[in-house]
Amino acid sequence: MNSIQLNITGMKCGGCVNTVENILKNSDGVQNVSVNLLTESAYFEINKTVPNIDQVLENLKQSGFPAKIYINDFSKKVNKVQLEKKKKWINQWKKLNFALLLLLFSVLGHLAEGGFLNLPILGNLFFHAALATLALFFPGREIVIKGFKSLIKNRPDMDSLVALGVSSAYTTSLLSLIFPSTGFPCFFNEPVMLLGFILIGRFLEERAKYQTGSSIGELLDLQPEMANIYIEANKVKSVRVHSLKIGDEIQLLAGDRVPADCIVINGNSSVDVSHITGESKPIDVKSGEHLLNGSLNLNSTLKLKVIKVGEETSLAKLVNLIESVQSKKPPIQRIADKIAGKFTYFVLFIATSSFFFWWKGAKQIWPDLLINNHHDLLTTSNHTLHNSLGSNAENFLTLAIQLSIAVLVIACPCALGLATPTVITVASGKAAKKGVLFKGGDKIEMASKINHIIFDKTGTLTKGKPFIIDYLNTADKLFLLKISASLESQSRHPIASALVNEAKKQNLSLLTIKNIHTESGRGISGELDSIDGEINIGSVEWLNSKGVIIDSKSKEILENEENKSHSVIGVCINKKLLGFILLGDLLREDSISSVQKLREDNYNIKILSGDRKETVVELAKKLDSPEAEIKWDLLPEMKLKIIENLKKSNKVAMIGDGINDAPALAASNLGIAVGSGTQIAKANADVVLMGDQLSGLPYALSLAKRTIGKIKQNLFWAFGYNLIAIPIAGGILFPKYGILLTPSIAALLMATSSITVVINALSLE
Repeated sequence: MNSIQLNITGMKCGGCVNTVENILKNSDGVQNVSVNLLTESAYFEINKTVPNIDQVLENLKQSGFPAKIYINDFSKKVNKVQLEKKKKWINQWKKLNFALLLLLFSVLGHLAEGGFLNLPILGNLFFHAALATLALFFPGREIVIKGFKSLIKNRPDMDSLVALGVSSAYTTSLLSLIFPSTGFPCFFNEPVMLLGFILIGRFLEERAKYQTGSSIGELLDLQPEMANIYIEANKVKSVRVHSLKIGDEIQLLAGDRVPADCIVINGNSSVDVSHITGESKPIDVKSGEHLLNGSLNLNSTLKLKVIKVGEETSLAKLVNLIESVQSKKPPIQRIADKIAGKFTYFVLFIATSSFFFWWKGAKQIWPDLLINNHHDLLTTSNHTLHNSLGSNAENFLTLAIQLSIAVLVIACPCALGLATPTVITVASGKAAKKGVLFKGGDKIEMASKINHIIFDKTGTLTKGKPFIIDYLNTADKLFLLKISASLESQSRHPIASALVNEAKKQNLSLLTIKNIHTESGRGISGELDSIDGEINIGSVEWLNSKGVIIDSKSKEILENEENKSHSVIGVCINKKLLGFILLGDLLREDSISSVQKLREDNYNIKILSGDRKETVVELAKKLDSPEAEIKWDLLPEMKLKIIENLKKSNKVAMIGDGINDAPALAASNLGIAVGSGTQIAKANADVVLMGDQLSGLPYALSLAKRTIGKIKQNLFWAFGYNLIAIPIAGGILFPKYGILLTPSIAALLMATSSITVVINALSLE
């Protein structure tokens, strides 16, 4: 399967989202469709046997949703995004200004018609007809055409409701103008006001939507346009960043941002990496250290070597990850989109029912209704010019037309479509700024349901950078180190790194590996050049299972109180014990405070480790964890079994960092990887905590709960608004209270509902 992303124009509401999803799902070879109203994009997978997706694009275009394949070129993305955004804003601004100008003339026309202004031409009915015609054929043309196209294709959406509303008002008024004897109401001002309010609402909505997606824009702003590249020993020239190649040497001045992923060749400085880790405290860098794309050099000139460019840089991957996060819907949004897709049919049914009820049924129930309430009608103009053309006609057909139009306009699934993606986008942006990356809106929803949290020990609660404390029961410490470092040199385990780094410090030359075999979580076996026999390096229990005899002297040394709290590995050749290496690891600075905060938030905590009991118990004491919360001497499959059992009645999150943790991360309800961990751990995780901090974990879980709370508020508002507004628009309050809504007021309320939903999303803290 090939993953495809489309940029789609024309989506305005949840009904549009549902229509686009159905078009894609019904296309040959397309699977796993996800459509996002906020980012106006679609993500899906298509079978490689399908020659092209031209037919898919054509189907979308025919349905009023022109689309193009998203080209993921990071080097051009910054300028491209800004240009497209600028173009879209200019179009929106032009339409809005034109609509507002027509709206102003409409209001002035009513004032002139009522005698408040001495400008007779503005009060002329033909002037109002001209304004309505201009409104329909210019700012409203796109809405009307697209709305009727959707209706003809049996895929009605928000634009269909608006198109029916404005065209009904315009047609009725036109008939009243041409044939005054019909007694039809004449309200040319309604299409003008209706479109004006809708375009105001959409403009404000677009502005708010832009603010919700600002996290990606802020990240793109971190990419500098130019870089200083060395052309000779000490000469530099300025070049565009997209022309950089791997291996180029560049100069980074104080105040400049790193243009690509680089390694420091020369110099020392403080660097701000908060865009990756969420931590505002700068780090000190020196020769040999890696710098990530977008990092800010604070105080000294550095000489760097480029190691990754374009799409391979950390900044590009971060932007792509956030974009993918916003595309994956939580289950709660899928339900809302389905309802929004069917909602338009419900509104059309209610509007039609309202029309026939007030036209034929109401006069049978309330024959004197219009006579008694005529002075309270908000839909009736007091202006004589309109009265003479029958807008004041006392018949139920007039009432039926206006109420059915009001229902069409006020009932919009737009708020339903925006209720979830706006909150998800705001949440993912806020999380990214704190160094927390959720891999989808569905992961945010799952994070809100977690009640059990399982920690790995090494590399998660500890820094994962073990160091050698001592060598036990050995006659030759350097030989013990040389053997163990040589065999571990191809492993990515933290202990292997500690051994290899110590061997380098001691200037030991490592031996070549002839063969190697790893038993995950237990030890490593193999053969080395110049050494006769099989070498085994691992836990004491594993060595015992291999037939290695641990004598009483060795056991006594291991049981010493000073050694019990540290990790230990044994080294043997041909089952003959050479000695032990004692290893220590530092607790992360924020481990204690993070675990304490999670307990205060009523999460059940467990610590699972493959280390020996004494080491795990010692760590648990520092964290104030009772022995019931900890497990030791666990193999990866044992961790997996514990998680599977817990999942039967709980929602479980697993936090890990290593290759050993990958199965457990994948099996848990929510896998959380520490950013300093291995790539395979991060690949199997649902959430990644960037950098070396655990403090992002309580924040991430708390944010997830607040996010789902906001989504529920938005859905409650969107549904509640329609449940209240539709009956009022349909005239339920008219017989008893004489209260009616004009179509223009209905349009204003409809726009307000969408804006309210977006503003509520922006209030997420």
